[in-house]
Formats: sequence, C-alpha cells, structure tokens
Amino acid sequence: MYRSHNCGELRASHINNEVTLSGWVQKSRDKGFVLWVDLRDRYGITQLVFDEERTPKALMAQAQNLGREFVIQVKGTVIERTSKNPNMATGDIEILVSELTILNSALLPPFTIEDETDGGEELRMKYRYLDIRRNPVKNSLIFRAKVAQEVRNYLSNEGFIEVETPYLIKSTPEGARDFVVPSRMNSGQFYALPQSPQTFKQLLMVGGMDKYFQIVKCFRDEDLRADRQPEFTQIDCEMAFVEQEDILNAFEGLTRHLLKEVNGVEIEKFPRMTYDEAMQKYGNDKPDIRFGMAFGELNQVAQHKDFGVFNTAELVVGIAVPGGNTYTRKEIDQLIDWVKRPQIGALGMVYARYNDDGSFKSSVDKFYDQDDLATWAEATGAKPGDLICVLSGDAHKVRTQLSALRMELATRLGLRNPKEFAPLWVVDFPLLEWDEDTKRYHAMHHPFTSPKPGQLELLKTDPGAVKANAYDLVLNGNEIGGGSIRIHDKKTQALMFDYLGFTPEQAEAQFGFLMNAFQYGAPPHGGLAFGLDRLVAILGGQETIRDFIAFPKNNAGRDVMIDAPAPIDDKQLEELSLKLNLKSQ
Repeated sequence: MYRSHNCGELRASHINNEVTLSGWVQKSRDKGFVLWVDLRDRYGITQLVFDEERTPKALMAQAQNLGREFVIQVKGTVIERTSKNPNMATGDIEILVSELTILNSALLPPFTIEDETDGGEELRMKYRYLDIRRNPVKNSLIFRAKVAQEVRNYLSNEGFIEVETPYLIKSTPEGARDFVVPSRMNSGQFYALPQSPQTFKQLLMVGGMDKYFQIVKCFRDEDLRADRQPEFTQIDCEMAFVEQEDILNAFEGLTRHLLKEVNGVEIEKFPRMTYDEAMQKYGNDKPDIRFGMAFGELNQVAQHKDFGVFNTAELVVGIAVPGGNTYTRKEIDQLIDWVKRPQIGALGMVYARYNDDGSFKSSVDKFYDQDDLATWAEATGAKPGDLICVLSGDAHKVRTQLSALRMELATRLGLRNPKEFAPLWVVDFPLLEWDEDTKRYHAMHHPFTSPKPGQLELLKTDPGAVKANAYDLVLNGNEIGGGSIRIHDKKTQALMFDYLGFTPEQAEAQFGFLMNAFQYGAPPHGGLAFGLDRLVAILGGQETIRDFIAFPKNNAGRDVMIDAPAPIDDKQLEELSLKLNLKSQ
C-alpha cells in the first residue's frame, strides 16, 4: 500500500494515528537538529518532521539528501504541530517519520513548482507535466472536470442521449480549413478531421434520436489566439421537433444549472438582443453587458457645423466613460494614441469633458457650443463627471474601433468583474454575408441554417436582408455557444446550396448523403454547441483557455512538449502515396 491517506486529508482528529503517505517533495527546511519536508500530492501538502532526538541517524541522513520533486513514500505518526499554520488545511499536524522510501529521484525542475512560478509560458508548456503539478493549473483541470460532469448530469437527466460521431470524415470547402488525413488503404484519397459533428447530429435526428449530446473534440486549421486552439472541445447538442424558443429555454436551463452548481450564482434573467441592435449599440455581436457605455449615434447632432471630419463621416458615434472627467490631458492623449494603433486603426478621437457644474469642455470647442455638447451628452447618456469619447468614419470600421475602446476602458475602470455573470442571447443574425474577395455570399453560420419563417422568398430578391433562425449565447462579452434551427427538407437545402454558389453536382458530391436522408422523413430540428474550453475559462474567472487544457498548443499551433507537428519517415510517406508528390514539388 503506497498510502493510507492523501496529503490534504489529515487533521487534528488523526493525531497518534499511524499513516502512510506518498507524494513529491515540495521543499525542505534543514535547521541541522531538525528537518521539515513539505510533501505534496494532488490533494494538498503535509509537513513531515525529522529530528535528532526521535529520528535514527540513518533516516535523518537519508532525509537530508532529498531533493525537490523527489517521489517518496513515508510511514509515521500524526503529531500536533507546535507552530500551527492556519493557511494550510493540514496546518495543525505533522508526520513524525519512522520510514522513508525514495520511489524516484528527480532532476532540479527548470522552474519552481509554486503557485507564483518563475517559469515563462513557453518554458512551462515545454514541461507541461511539471506545470500541471502547480495548483493554478491542477485546479483548473479539476474545475474543467467538474463542469463537464455537471453538463453530463444535467443533459442526461433532461433525456439527452450521448452518442459518439466519427473523427475521420469527408472534407468540405465551407467554413475554416480542414485538417486532412491521408488514407493508406485508399491511395490518393483523404479523410478530414471534423470541424464539428454538424451533419452527423442532423442524421441522428433523422434516425429518431430526438435529444442528442456529445462532449466532442473538433479541429480547425485556422489562425490562433489566446482563446483559440487547433483542437478544441464542444458540448454538441441537437433536438428534434423543436422551434427556436425550445432551444433557448433548454440551454438557458443548462447555463443556469452550471452557474449555480459550479459558481454558486443564481441567474434568472437571460435578456435577448437582435444582431442589428447589438451591432448598433455595442459594435459587435457578443457584447459584454456587465457595464453600460452603450453607443450614442451623433450624426444628427454633430454634422450641422463646419467640422469636416464629422461632416464627411458615414457614422459619428460616441460613448460616455463613467467618471472619465478625472482623466488628465496626458491620460486622454494616451487613449487617443491607443485607438490610433494599427490593431485598432482609428485616425483620431474627439472628446468632451462633462464637468460637475454641468458645463462642457471639448477638443472641438472651436466648432461646437455648450448646447451642441449637451446634445452629445443626451445621446450617449453621459452624466456630470463623465468623459464623452467620439469616433467617426466608415460605419462598420468605426463601430469595431469604438467597441475595442469600450472594452479597453471597462478593463481599466475595473468594470469587468470575473465573478459577475451577465448572459445574453443574440438572435436574428443575417443568414448570408457578402465576401468581397470571392464576390459571392457565404453562410454566416453554416449552409444548414434555416432562414427565419416567412423569409425564404427574400433569397430571390434581397439575399443580404434574410435573417437566420440562428442564435448565440454570450456570457461576459464572449460567445460561449451558438446554433440554429436547421433546414430539414431537400428542396430548401438545395436552394440554399444554389445561393451559396454550389452547382447541383458539387452539392450532391459533398452533401448528397444528407439531402438523401431528408427524403426519408427528416423531422424539424435544431441545436446548439457550447465551446467547452471557453465556457470553463469564463466560469473559472479567466478569458484565456490554455490553463484549462491539459496539453495546449502555442500561438503557432505547435505542441512544444512533444515537438509536433514533425516530419514523418520516408517509408510512411511512400505508404501514403505522398512521397513522390512531395519530392516533385
């Protein structure tokens, strides 16, 4: 028996008990006549004690040679600590060791295994197995497991059936780039790793599995950032015989359950906002509504004077920064420099101070009087003591720029409290979006999304105006889930493929299996997929996902621990019919 108890378990009630513990040496403190060793495992830390009076010399010498991260087993007696540590769960006791076995020695780690480590991110990713020993990463992975278990419990209790779908599927050109897998048995042909189980879950609905879910790996070969990985995990769900309202109610229930069970937070209200309203008021389709600073459009109250910058702009729009009148001129200049960075792309920023006495002082006083600035305050909802920040230019660009400024200011002002949760449904997305490069429409979500009832005919006359029967669930300014009511008949699906630029032959070659299935009695159906990595991070009070993934990739999509991706052997290339093709290039 390697252990009778774990290192976070023992308390004063165990005093005088004989115990066996195993774990890693966190650190040692040698005073010559007494030696303390902190022994760590997943559950916590227990202090071991060796001293000249009670410990045999050979055992004392053995203990003095222990290094950091040695794996050891000890047997001993639980005794009361003379100097208790109220910050440790086991701080009332220590183990007087009678036997010590070194199970494995260890090299000195390349960084300290402490909550606050001296290791940089790339170094810790290279030695991820060591990083996992640190409490922040270990606890994040345990937290993820708890969330996943709560998801399974809730959906199973609601009658959902967990079904696994294939990982080796067919490549399609829609959406992000696929990861492809060459087939040895079918020379010159390739599988793709799934970007989502979309078509399979629809086929499950045709098969009568009317409530499906799966916690599933998905793969997209796209540019990376802090909250995106080439492989990620979805909570994938689908339901038959449902309308949009059924889906929203079902997954409000799941989200409410997670917030209560995992975070102890009860949320009753899940407000709804159309895509158009979100873009107009917040400049993006996943607004953070934990704080205000909604956009105020100023065209009508700012384009009547001789200020050419505003007069030539498609959109003049501003926000009121709460308490922002306390900013110094230097701080405001820094904000202007911030929006002019290439990542944001604004040409400049106009501002107006709303003084406590009700007067205004702006950077454009030459053109606008007090009455004009009062209308700006009314449009943006500014109050005395606030700062009004105004951007202008092309409507789409300026909304994106002001959205970035709004989030930056909220961060600086401490308005993005990670312990506060504000869910939001965004609905009525456009069905299609125009791509200037290809000069054709693309599906905003995917080609299986149904148009809103009664809008199918608009596809012929004004395709850009058609709204999708689609919805996103936003939490604290992050999209945590999205879905739609699906097309479930062959005729409508064929029409959608036609508007997306597929020839009948292309549609048949790529999705004929799905349209054929629709001919055998496909029920109305719809669903939603949560991004588990992002959801867990937000519930855990973070916005980056790497610490909630056991073995993440870096920003270049590489696993620096195992050094992947990597070249493969010539013999493998030849077996896969790839060697000649590669050499010819």
